[in-house]
Amino acid sequence: MAMETTATIRTRNFLTNRLLNRKQMVVEVLHPGQGSISKVDVREKLSKMYKTTPDLVFCFGFKTKFGGGKTSGFALVYDTMDYAKKFEPKYRLVRHKLLEVKKVARKQRKERKNRMKKARGTDKAKLASAQKKKR
Repeated sequence: MAMETTATIRTRNFLTNRLLNRKQMVVEVLHPGQGSISKVDVREKLSKMYKTTPDLVFCFGFKTKFGGGKTSGFALVYDTMDYAKKFEPKYRLVRHKLLEVKKVARKQRKERKNRMKKARGTDKAKLASAQKKKR
């Protein structure tokens, strides 16, 4: 937790997006003399800054400047969890453990692909829907 006290978080290009019910901004993290700060710490600090809970803050796209000491990225702060689940891409929801992905075995995917190659026209659609119902 000593890292948190020395890291400074600044936001710029702040925009309130009323259509998507969120606040969006560019985040700059100043951390001289140490490695990059974890996104969890950035989320917690931003949630305090914008008086919300950390689960409504989505940070991504962080790049550390050459030589270290400064990292910049992007952050979205949603008004409610419903809006976050509605508008955020699925992969970011998976990162936040708000969505679980069912992994299909590689062999099953390949077998399904090869069965689909043999079918033509409407049979292909029937095969695809039958495969999804089995899971």
